[in-house]
Amino acid sequence: MSLFTDDDSRVEQTVRRGGRRVGLLMMAVTVFGMLGLAILPSPYVIERPGPVIDTLGSVTVDGVDVPLIEIPDEPTYPTEGSLSLLTVNVLGNPENSPSWFEVMRAWVTPSQSVVPVDQVFPPGVSTEERREQSRIDMENSQQEAVAAALRAIGEPYESRLVVVDLLEGSPAADVIEPDDEIVAVNGVAVRDVTALRAEIARNGVGGAADVTIRRDGTEQSVSITPVLSEGTDRVPVIGVLIAGQYEFPIDVRIQLENVGGPSAGMIFALGIIDKLTPGSLSGGAEVAGTGTIAADGSVGRIGGVVQKMHGAVGVGADVFLAPLANCGEISGNIPGDLDVYPVATLNEAIAVLQAIESGAPTDDFARCGQ
Repeated sequence: MSLFTDDDSRVEQTVRRGGRRVGLLMMAVTVFGMLGLAILPSPYVIERPGPVIDTLGSVTVDGVDVPLIEIPDEPTYPTEGSLSLLTVNVLGNPENSPSWFEVMRAWVTPSQSVVPVDQVFPPGVSTEERREQSRIDMENSQQEAVAAALRAIGEPYESRLVVVDLLEGSPAADVIEPDDEIVAVNGVAVRDVTALRAEIARNGVGGAADVTIRRDGTEQSVSITPVLSEGTDRVPVIGVLIAGQYEFPIDVRIQLENVGGPSAGMIFALGIIDKLTPGSLSGGAEVAGTGTIAADGSVGRIGGVVQKMHGAVGVGADVFLAPLANCGEISGNIPGDLDVYPVATLNEAIAVLQAIESGAPTDDFARCGQ
């Protein structure tokens, strides 16, 4: 005996067909959603570890292996271990940003960081301007690394600051010209890029700075009101691209292609010192490091420090030298057994390496969350 009438059976079949349609619809929505995540661009870029390069080793330039640091006319000494600079690779740009799927994968990958695209590629700054600034920053970091290294070993030198270019619409656009030499800010002499930035920052925004320039051999004063820079680190700027021009008693050549920015400055300086002084600065340890450098030896903050620590671990580094100003990002994010030493000056970095080389305890050195 049947428990259902024919009408009841037809209703049940209709419900089942409707359920199947809902299931197929949900499956289609899921598939199209996943396709969207894989295809649709996001407003982010992804930072991840880039190449790691030993400053004591060689690199390929125009198809030829050459020393990364070459000091052709001076006595140099054998080195041991490594002093490696670290880089960050950026996936994406304003024209071609990563998909949401790539962003979600990066969010759960400790060695990668998801950053708003405007922080890396500030609005109003063209790709060409950004590339040129990165190139100039690298050239300046190399020059300041030589200056800091020579200062550390007691070699004097002369220096001056020359305007290479001006950013479009910058506060200095109508009063400063390329090839002008910047001599002082508000009466304070500036001999390197770091000193210039410090004086502009001290002036702040909203008030005019008295900038002394030398043009065609004649000094004059011009008034410029700084504005805040674009990007993550919004600092007072006057909108000029500056190159430090030094007169060194020693010819130091740093040969490195396709790497920009200022963050290798400290490790360049350590590599120069290691080559110019007897013994091994690192004592044979595998050392990696990052940090800007000023001619006076001060070590400055850099970006992408977490990615750089992962890059150091990836090449088997034992020791990581980092700017003290980056400690907040380092604490709690140190990968593996990497020994991280924060330093504020080149002399502090040298002291850490000398302690490691001699086997002395390093517990007295400041550590970031270790």
